[in-house]
Amino acid sequence: MRNPCARPVTPVLHRPRRGLRVAGLLAGLMAGLAVAAVPVAAAGPGPGSGVDVGQRLAAPTHIVELVDAGDFAGAEAAIAEALADPSIHQERRVALEFQRERMRRILMDFSLDEVGAKERLRRHIPDLTDDEFARWDDAGLIEARVIDGERRWFNRGPSNLFRISAEARERRATPLNFYDSPLELEVLPHHEQVREEAVASGSLSVVPHRVRVTQSLTVKPDAVPAGETIRAWVPFPRAIPGQQEDIRVISTSPGDHLLAPESSLQRTVYMETPAVAGEPTPFSVTYELTVYGQYADIDPARVVAAEITPELEPFVAERPPHVVFTDAMRLKSAQVVGGETNPYHIARKLFAAVDSIPWAGAREYSTITNLGQHALEQGHADCGQQTMLLITLLRMNGIPARWQSGWIFSDGTYNNMHDWGWLYLDPYGWVPMDVTFGDLPHSDPGLAGFYLGGLDAYRIAFNDDWSREFTPAKQHPRSETVDLQRGEAEWRGGNLYFDQWNYGFEWELVSRGADGVARSTSTNP
Repeated sequence: MRNPCARPVTPVLHRPRRGLRVAGLLAGLMAGLAVAAVPVAAAGPGPGSGVDVGQRLAAPTHIVELVDAGDFAGAEAAIAEALADPSIHQERRVALEFQRERMRRILMDFSLDEVGAKERLRRHIPDLTDDEFARWDDAGLIEARVIDGERRWFNRGPSNLFRISAEARERRATPLNFYDSPLELEVLPHHEQVREEAVASGSLSVVPHRVRVTQSLTVKPDAVPAGETIRAWVPFPRAIPGQQEDIRVISTSPGDHLLAPESSLQRTVYMETPAVAGEPTPFSVTYELTVYGQYADIDPARVVAAEITPELEPFVAERPPHVVFTDAMRLKSAQVVGGETNPYHIARKLFAAVDSIPWAGAREYSTITNLGQHALEQGHADCGQQTMLLITLLRMNGIPARWQSGWIFSDGTYNNMHDWGWLYLDPYGWVPMDVTFGDLPHSDPGLAGFYLGGLDAYRIAFNDDWSREFTPAKQHPRSETVDLQRGEAEWRGGNLYFDQWNYGFEWELVSRGADGVARSTSTNP
C-alpha cells in the first residue's frame, strides 16, 4: 500500500554497513555510459518523452477490465490462455504476467474482511454499531471492493474514514491529530518571505536553503538467496535551474555506483552488491544541494492563451493510461470551467475543484489503471492522484501541465513523499502548483493562493515526469510504475516488492534552525 502525502513515520535509523564491491556488471555499465558521479551540472526540465514503463506493461483491455472489476478468476483464466500461445512475444508475456502481479498487490492492499475492518474502527470507536458501519460502507466512505465474490476492505480504509467523514471524527474516543506538513496548514513566515522577496526582486526563485540528505534502501535478510546480486536504484535529484542547484554526491554505500545522467526524468543512483545470509543488505547515498522557494506574482489580466509550440505540445496531450480525456473528464471540466476563457481563471477554478476532494491514503499506484480517473470517481484522493487529475483537466483546456514529485521536509521532524506539478501560463512561463496543499487560510489572496504559482523551499524533486525508464533499465517490472520516491530493487529472480525492503530519508537543513543547523531522520518501520 502506498503511503505518500501524509504518513506517520517511525524514527528508526538504519546504519548502513559498507557493501561488498561488485566489479562485473556495474563496472561495465559505468564504463559504457561514461557517466561522472560528481559534480552535477545544471539542466532544465526537458520534454515529456522517452519510454513509458506503464504503457509498456499494457495488457489486453479485456484482461485489465476483468482485474479492475474484481473478477480475478476470470482474469487468471484469460491470462493463462494467452500465455499458452507458443508464439507470444516476450513483451506481451511480461505485460500479462504483470497483471497476475497486479492482482497479488491488490490482495495485499485489500487484506481486511468485514470482521477485520470493524476491529480496526473499534480501536477508535469502541461502541461502533453494525448499522453505523453499514451506513458508512454503503456511502463508499470505507474503501472496499468485491474480489471473486468476496467483499474486501482496503487496509487504510478504516483510518481514511476519519479523514473523509466529520461524523466519524466526532465518534472517535480520542481526538485525531493528522500527520500533515506545517506548511499546508497555515501561512507561515516562510511563505511570506518567499512571496516578499520574489515580488521585490522580480525573480521566481528566492530564499535558497542548503540541505544535506542521506537516502537509503535496505533489503531485508534472506529476501534473496545468499550470494545473489541485489540491484538497487535510489532516488537522486536532477539539477533544475532556479529550483534545485549545486548538487554534489558526498558518498554512497556501496562505494561503486552509477549516477544517471541529468537527462533522466526519474533520476537514480544505481548500486549492486551480493546478498549475505541472515543479514540485511543496505544501499545509501548522501548528497548536498541548494533548494529555492518559488513564487510567480501573477496578474490574471495579463495571462493569455499560450501558443502551443512543439516543445509544449506533449504537455497538452493525452498520455494513457493515466491522462485520458474521457467523457467523465469532459463533463467535469465543463461543470467547473463553464464559459471562462482566461487561462489563469480556468486554472484557478480547476485547482479549487480538485483541492475540494478530501485527502485519503492511497493504494499502490501500480494497481490503479488510471490515476486521474480514479481520483475523479473515488471521492477521495492522495497527492499523486489529485495532481494527475488536475494535469488532465488543465491539458483538456489547452493549458500545458506536467508532473513533479519527490520528498518534502521541514525545520522539525515532519517529512514525507509528495507529488505536485507545474503549469504553463503565458507570459509567465512554467509556474508551480501544489493542489494537495491547496489554498491556505489567509485574508491576503496572494498568500492564500500561494500554491498556485508558488512552492516552498522544503522539497526535493526526484521526478520531472512519471513512468520513465531508469539508467540502467530495470530487468523486471517496477514496484512503483508511476513514481520514484522510495527506490527500487531486484535480483535475477525477479522484482523485490515493498514488503521485502525498508527505505529511509535523513536530512540536515544546514541553513535553518535556532542554532543554524536542524537535523532529522525518518525511516519506514
